[in-house]
Amino acid sequence: MWRVEEMQEFTPGLVLCDRYRLKSVLGRGSMGQVWEACDVYLERPVAVKTVAADLLAVPRSREAALARFEREARAAARLDHGNITTVFDASLTDDTCCLVMELIDGTTLEYLFDQQDEERFDVPSATAVAAQLCVGLSAAHAAGLVHRDLKTQNIMVRRDGVVKILDFGLVKLLTDVDPSLTMTGEGVGNIACASPELLSGQNPLDGRSDLYALGCLLHHMLTGQTLFATDQPALLASRHLSAPPPLAADSGVDVPHDLQDLLSALLAKRPEDRPASAAEVYVALAPHLPAPDPGLATRPGPPEDPRRPFLVPQGPRPV
Repeated sequence: MWRVEEMQEFTPGLVLCDRYRLKSVLGRGSMGQVWEACDVYLERPVAVKTVAADLLAVPRSREAALARFEREARAAARLDHGNITTVFDASLTDDTCCLVMELIDGTTLEYLFDQQDEERFDVPSATAVAAQLCVGLSAAHAAGLVHRDLKTQNIMVRRDGVVKILDFGLVKLLTDVDPSLTMTGEGVGNIACASPELLSGQNPLDGRSDLYALGCLLHHMLTGQTLFATDQPALLASRHLSAPPPLAADSGVDVPHDLQDLLSALLAKRPEDRPASAAEVYVALAPHLPAPDPGLATRPGPPEDPRRPFLVPQGPRPV
């Protein structure tokens, strides 16, 4: 059995598995790093997520974590869906624990928020993002996977407007191993969309936990504000558990009544009071999706437009 101190130090230029050459860090989190890398065999760019060694440092948790890593990586790799990041490879050796995924040409939903003139989306744009998330979640839930960590940093919008969900499999792997790994040291950003049952340690979770997170994201897109605005993680968790969710109107934003009803249902404290499936949520969102406009296919568009797959279904990429 390897020891944590023997794990490789990940640096630019390092080649993992005799195949993936690390280039630069794309992001860091409590669970590890995401690197831009090159598959030197196929000569294509990839993203490599390396697992932080200290997450596997608890002796009683390590073996379970490694076994779950293998199981969940295989499950994530079976998800062949346009709204979920494709997993190419996984490695678990004496000195490496990593997941190799497609490298997405786009930006995170978090960054896209910052580019909005009013720091919020209009109704067609917000529902276009939410609908694509529903399609991806529906496929994942049908395969028995629950994401558990949907947030603006884990959602990418490709340059052609396709929304991609990141981190299926790896997120579930590490939060399942030891309950103390889920909340210890968590910042506000990591629990901004956490469901009450996730925060209370309910197990097992089902897809309705992800639907609560979807409600948090939809509220954020429509209002420009997180569901419960606070910089104190403990207070945020308490509000998810017991505080009634604010209405969009409380932020001075008018949304259609049926859309507000959907939001309220998604944000119900009890899973049984939420919609039963992501497909059901998609049906409720459908009346608010943007109307198709094939003429846009011949005109330059914004670098990332989450509405595009609905405006120009399977159309040419923007010039």
